[in-house]
Amino acid sequence: MRGLEPLRQRGLSGWRAAERAVDALTGAPGNPLRHLGAIGMFAFWIVAASGVVLYVFFETSVAEAHASITRLAQWPLGLGRLLRGLHRYGADLLVLAMALHLVREWLFAHERSFRRFSWLTGVALIGFVFAAAVGGFWLHWDALGQYSAVATAEWVDALPLTPFATPFARNFLAGAVDDRLFSLFVFVHIGVPLLLLFGLWFHLQRLTRAAVWPPRTLALGLGGVLVVLSLALPVRSHAPAALAAVPTELRLDWLLLFVHPLVEATSPAAVWAGVAAGAALLFGLPFLPAQRRAGRTGRAPVAVVDAANCNGCRRCLADCPYAAVTMVPHPNQRIGRSLAVVDADLCAGCGICAGACPSSTPFRRSARLVTGIDMPQRPIGELRRRLRDALAASAAARPLVLFACDHGARSTALAAGDVCVLSLLCTGQLPPSFVEYALRDGAAGVLVAACREGGCEFRLGERWTRERLHGVREPHLRAGVAGVAGVGGELIGERLALVFADTGDEPTLAAALQRLRQRVSALAPAQPETGAPHRLRHA
Repeated sequence: MRGLEPLRQRGLSGWRAAERAVDALTGAPGNPLRHLGAIGMFAFWIVAASGVVLYVFFETSVAEAHASITRLAQWPLGLGRLLRGLHRYGADLLVLAMALHLVREWLFAHERSFRRFSWLTGVALIGFVFAAAVGGFWLHWDALGQYSAVATAEWVDALPLTPFATPFARNFLAGAVDDRLFSLFVFVHIGVPLLLLFGLWFHLQRLTRAAVWPPRTLALGLGGVLVVLSLALPVRSHAPAALAAVPTELRLDWLLLFVHPLVEATSPAAVWAGVAAGAALLFGLPFLPAQRRAGRTGRAPVAVVDAANCNGCRRCLADCPYAAVTMVPHPNQRIGRSLAVVDADLCAGCGICAGACPSSTPFRRSARLVTGIDMPQRPIGELRRRLRDALAASAAARPLVLFACDHGARSTALAAGDVCVLSLLCTGQLPPSFVEYALRDGAAGVLVAACREGGCEFRLGERWTRERLHGVREPHLRAGVAGVAGVGGELIGERLALVFADTGDEPTLAAALQRLRQRVSALAPAQPETGAPHRLRHA
């Protein structure tokens, strides 16, 4: 399977290029390619809500099913067409978003390690989605529903270990379909989505603040598109099912019913073999030997808690993207105190918890900075030492400091005589107090480079960084530091800027650095505050 890695890298480059192109039109918050999981959930709720209303007016019998659906077209103001269109086009959107979400997660290598559980449960949901979708056509009991039901029965009968004592297709001999069989159709289309909803709970349970709804502008845009499609291209039934006749002209939904023409073009056995091979590949991907990639050499070390410095504030619990942190009674048994505990199987090694810890401030006077929770491979104390050394060794009297994410735009090439580059596991690992510390210690300005919205390797790092620097999330940047004010897509202050740049956005990062350079060069040199540390004191 080593041949998959070059394919993944080529596909990833193309996907990133597509995301940047759409970003230029919609911005990252409105880019559907960055919110595919949330779009899938949005589509599921649209289908579920419209399905509940449709079921109220649906007659669950062979004789009345087609007529009850046809009567929807007679509703005033096109409400029946709208309801039916939302149900069908919402299902199409769900399948499309699900397929793209699967591809994106694989391209970004999100199928293994701490994400393995989410991947495996997500793959299992694919079968539920298609079973529910195909079963919905049977309930129409028109020519298309008849064709789909018969084709599915013949495909199931091709299994060598069919669960039916007699061929399932016999149920569709002339006059053989009765209300008892129709109740099976109802169960497939209603019971399976209930199982799907239960499976979605499993799929999302290891994610905190899982996105079950896209950003408002994107949700409104998608909802508007579904409404326009429903009214402009209304879903219409075929003629009532007639088992004595073979349907000839059908309007297939190729996203939901592609398996039927595929079986006709090949054979039932070939399609079953393809389904089995595809399922084996998808379920097996998380267990294949990992390929070494730039910046990724295996499972990252997990966060470590220091009981002597953990005060039980629960900020790490609130900010962890993968529910890897829990709280237990503190071993010192003091009333009201708790201790953070890290689940190694869930920890992503992102360092967001270290950035949230109040003990991660560089202003602590201890020579060795030990925090309540930290990353062993990139501890906060080491970040403080690297910052001090970089400022002291800089050729410029007052250099710029760039805090950059390992997974974002490449920043090493920007290191120059007047720029100190410090890499982070994620910008969420950066305690906001480091911005003030750098400015007090001799930096002329600070640039924080986070990934674009929806592009964070660890889901929430970009969001927490933005909110902490804006002062709306703890720990927050102290008011008045660098003259902070929100401007456009960046957080701009006199001596602070926040830029959002993914891999491939190196020109964007370089331009932001140049803007900050020009900005601070026009300002009067800042004087260290009384009693504040200065880099010369650490020499």
